[in-house]
Parts: sequence; structure tokens; C-alpha cells
Amino acid sequence: MKENNKRGGRPKRTPSGRGKQPLRVMCLGGLQEIGKNMTVLEYGDDIIIIDCGMGFPDEEMPGVDLVIPDISYLVANAHKIRGILITHGHEDHIGAVPYVLQEINVPIYGTRLSLGIIEGKLDENPAPNEPELYTVEAGDVISLGVFKAEFIHVNHSIADACAIAIRTPVGIVYHSGDFKIDVSPLDGNIMDLTRIGELGKEGVTLLLCESTNAERPGFTASERTVGSSLERIFAQYEDKRLIIATFSSNIHRVQQIINTSARHGRKVAVLGRSMINVLGAAAELGYMDLPDGVLIDVNDIKRYKPGSVTLITTGSQGEPMSALYRIAFSEHDRVKLQANDVVVLSSSAIPGNEKLVGRIINALVRAGVKVVNDSVDAVHVSGHACQEEIKLLMALLKPKYVMPIHGEYRHLYANKEIAEFMGIGSENIFIAELGRVLEVDKKGAAFNGEVPAGRVLVDGAGVGDIGSVVLRDRKHLAEDGLVVVVASVDSEGGYVISGPDIVSRGFVYVKESEDLMREVKAIATQTIERLLQKKVSDWTQMRNVIRDDLARFIFRETKRKPMILPVIMDV
Repeated sequence: MKENNKRGGRPKRTPSGRGKQPLRVMCLGGLQEIGKNMTVLEYGDDIIIIDCGMGFPDEEMPGVDLVIPDISYLVANAHKIRGILITHGHEDHIGAVPYVLQEINVPIYGTRLSLGIIEGKLDENPAPNEPELYTVEAGDVISLGVFKAEFIHVNHSIADACAIAIRTPVGIVYHSGDFKIDVSPLDGNIMDLTRIGELGKEGVTLLLCESTNAERPGFTASERTVGSSLERIFAQYEDKRLIIATFSSNIHRVQQIINTSARHGRKVAVLGRSMINVLGAAAELGYMDLPDGVLIDVNDIKRYKPGSVTLITTGSQGEPMSALYRIAFSEHDRVKLQANDVVVLSSSAIPGNEKLVGRIINALVRAGVKVVNDSVDAVHVSGHACQEEIKLLMALLKPKYVMPIHGEYRHLYANKEIAEFMGIGSENIFIAELGRVLEVDKKGAAFNGEVPAGRVLVDGAGVGDIGSVVLRDRKHLAEDGLVVVVASVDSEGGYVISGPDIVSRGFVYVKESEDLMREVKAIATQTIERLLQKKVSDWTQMRNVIRDDLARFIFRETKRKPMILPVIMDV
């Protein structure tokens, strides 16, 4: 095995904290949720972090762009952090890196493709300090304080994915990363089951096992099955333009689409910034082979017949503003839907994205476009292990303790049941929550305490400035609208100078509700005059009384509760 294969020459640290104390294991993301995966191991004065992912906002987060883990515990203990270890380059494992590096300056270790994608992100969102990125390969071992981390090759829906075996003072901790057991991977590099079996013979104390597909029986299909489906689709629709949406990071899938297009004499145009960035990084690093003359600029697609063009695009999850979304809703400036288009969704909906995906499918069908997805043909296979693969991993590792990670509660519980089926006692299986600390020592394992954890919302350039109050106000505005009362008063003279004017947005259509708005204005006028006559000089109190009087009247008349915003100016 290779030792410390790095970019740069970061000096080795002297191991510390070797006293008799427990290993502390906690997740700051990836539990009871899909995405924003982040696991922390702490022993004495040493901390390592595994993955640094982002999550997608749900319908309860209007206007939010993405969600990242709360790293306040890491910021408070930044002096202990020895590094961030990356299992692979998916957004839910690396998406938060640029934001975390704004708060803490720590080295990052990952395989070439993972770091290539991270570098692209840091170009767009630079860190305040020069980031330390160290390249590792499967089989490498790096020393980080008391920890020694070994990267182990696994199969997943992105190249260069690894599990990580961490040697700690209390034994080996095996972090599965995201994996599947593909016996016929496109790159010919099968998951390193031999090394995993060797670790099992040596003895594994704790298995941190992904749970995404733990509810699904059997084995996950090989990526090669998608290639057969693509051949059928290209042959069936040889005279039609194909628009294929998939995950930008699944470069093996994209490679198959490009190769199939080349065999059928098609040119390929790529849409979507993330797709272009990942393909650029993958091709530069040698993970993709792009045939000469196949790729064309999207501006040139009009020069070719529909049956001679394939478009590869982002937006397979229905993300608003993605390339496919803009195409579906006729908002794309360079690609317009045609009646003979066929859209292939080479993906499955991530839990929580079903409505977004359904919305795009409905828009495409309404436009007369044929849609092919995994319910019609085998155009997608998962990158995550199903039950039999998880069983095989547990059989090889023979872990003493198991903590399911990466999934909602139902996924974690399904993984717990798999571990019990494999003969691991329920008392040795730990279903954790974000921030809950699992302590492991030579005597046993148990939960003990919590650290700050949760979600930080990113909206534009703002990180963490959107809290529960702002979300509540946004939902209130979205559901009930806004009524603004504007008036100028003379507090000393005790009379209204101008107004009150009533402005409504998202509450009622003013031209059809003139009588209601006149009554709202009358009540506002009466309330302001009454307060001025009483010599009320507390403007907060005045706004609250105006708000309460109008809220009662509006609810009585309309059964609605719009946000009411009084603006009173003393002239």
C-alpha cells in the first residue's frame, strides 16, 4: 500500500490523544434525510471528517437554493481537525465543501475525479485561504493524528468512488460510502471485495453502512443493462431527436450515451453548467474518451436533422432553472421542443423530488413529446446497494457494531433489520440522529450526549441568514399574500396628514374587491385617528393595534390571514 500520496507537502502530524478514552462518532448530515452527508470521528485531540455534502431544499423552504450541514461544532473545534476525507464526487458528498472552507481551513483528501470536481466548485466560490487538496488512490493509507485511513475501491454511479477503513485506538471503523456490487462494471474495475474480506478477518469494530436502498430486495442491476436499453431506444427512434437527461456526475452513463450516439451517426450537444463542468473535468483527467467529431456546440444543432442529434442535459430531478426544466417550459434560449422529440429520463426521482419530476413529465407530454423513463424501459439503474449486497458486505466485514447512515428513518431501520438478519444483536445496532454521539471503546458502545447539528440554508450569496422566522414569513406570503398600510401623521397635532393608502399583493385582485379595500382603508383610518387622539407615541404599539384590527376584519370577511404591514411616518 502507498503511504500519503498527496498534492503538496503537508507535514506529518504527531499523533495525540492516545489515552484510554472513547472514540466519538457523530453525523452532522445524512441521517433522517437524503443528502448533506457528513460523518465526524473524534478521539482525544484529533478529528477527521468523512464527506461534506449538500442537500436540496424541500417545499417547506421557499426560495432556498441548497442546504448544508451545521458545522458550528467543527468551527469550535477547528484546531483538532486533521482533514476531510471524500468518498466520491456526488453533490450530496462534496457540495458543501466551498461553504465549509469559508469557516475552517483544513486539508481535503480524495481521488482525482472527486478533487477535480471540487476544484471546479472552488473556482466559482473561492475559499479565503488557498485550499489544501491531496490526491489519493484506492489502496492508499494516510495518517491523520491517531487515525490511519485506507481508501478502498467500490462501485457506484460515479467513477473513483471509495469506502474508507479507519484504524482508530479502539479498532477499525469501516465507512461504506455509497456503493453497489457490480460484477460487470463498465471500467472493468470491480469493488475490492478481497481487501474488504481481509479487513473482516482482522476484525472490524464499527460499520457505518449506507442505507439508501436497504428497503429493496435482491441485487442492484449492473450499469451495463442501461447500454442495452439505450441501443433499443436509438434504434426505435432513429429519425427523432433524442434529449437524454441524467445525473451530470454519472460519467459512465454519459459515456455510454456518447458512444451509442457515435455508433448511430449522431452528433452530441451537452446542456447544463454542471454537466459541462463534470465532463470537462472527467475528460481532462482521463476518465472519459470523447470520440473525435461527435461533440458539437448547442448553437449548431439546427444544422443537423433531428435524427442526427442527441442532447445530453441536466434536470433529471426536475430542478427549477435546470436545462431540461427550461426546455420543458419553453424558457430555454437555444433549444425549443419539437413534435418529433423523444425525452429520455435516465434517472430515478430522489425521494422528495417526485413532484418536481412529475411536473416536468406533464409539461413534456402536454407539448406532444414522447417521454421514456425507467417505468417504460431500463434506462436507469441505481448506484446504491440493495439488501443482498448489504448482507454480503456485512458477511465479509463481520462488524461488532453497526450504525446505519445515509437515509431517511425508514431506510435506516431497514438496514437495522438486515444487520439483525445477519446475526448482529439489536443491542449492537445504533440508529442515530443528527448530532447524537455514539461512543465506542474497548468495553462497548453507547450513545452519550449530543453536539450542535441541523441545517444551514443557502439563499444566493447568503449562508445561514435564512432562519425559521424568515421561512415562516415566506410561507405566510406565499399562502395568504400581503396587505401594506401606508400613512403619514402629525403626532403632535394628532391628525392624519395623508393616507392611509392600502397596497395589496397576493391577497385579492383589487379591481374586483374595491368595496373590501374601501372598508379596509376606513378601518385603518379609524384606528390611526383613535390612537392619535389617545396620544399614543409608541410606534410599535400603534403598528400592532392597526395590524390586529385589520386582521380581525379581514378574517371575518374573507376567512384569510394575509401578512399585514403598517408603515406609519411621523411628519
